[in-house]
Amino acid sequence: MSDLSPGLPPSRVTIEGLYCRLEPLAIQHADALWAAIEGPDLAARYRWLPGFMPDNAAEHRDWVAGAAKHPEWLYWAIIDRQTGLCGGHQALMRIRPENRSVEIGHVLWGCGIARSRIATEALFLTAQYVFETLGYRRFEWKCNNDNLPSKNAARRFGFVFEGIFRQDMIVRGENRDTAWFSMLDCEWPALKPIYKVWLDPANFDEKGTQKTRLGTPR
Repeated sequence: MSDLSPGLPPSRVTIEGLYCRLEPLAIQHADALWAAIEGPDLAARYRWLPGFMPDNAAEHRDWVAGAAKHPEWLYWAIIDRQTGLCGGHQALMRIRPENRSVEIGHVLWGCGIARSRIATEALFLTAQYVFETLGYRRFEWKCNNDNLPSKNAARRFGFVFEGIFRQDMIVRGENRDTAWFSMLDCEWPALKPIYKVWLDPANFDEKGTQKTRLGTPR
């Protein structure tokens, strides 16, 4: 049975992987992160994110400075180990040590890491930290029910669909029905080796293209 005693809150730690490194978000990540996300598809990248979309590098630097000191969320910068540059960010949200539960959210993967092994490894490293270091019972993923790419990603990563909170929020003047997904500590031992096999360098060609798909239960 899961440990039912209160757990510890996440810490601002650096987590190393094969292809990426998760570092606590800081102002020094701002310029590389902006370079990874700005361009003609910037609005599409921010379509489902909370908060405002920065119009320029200066506004983005201000946002990074604030996010790095967020009083409730813990942001990680996703560093491509090959280039040493920040290519995206993600956050631990709804942190509830008393329930050993946490949510991953505010995920923004730039063009260099979106739909790549770096993005998958960033999720894997986070799940591994949540379950094995923190000893949490529940890892959550939530998104706008209209956000089909996010729902598909949650299922690909092995999260289980739990249902929809209808008329959950009003975001930018629009209704949001929220789709809830979760991964539990009892499910992680079966999911971890699937990730490890997929992330093995032998599963990728010289261009980094996968040879086999991530075979988590859908």
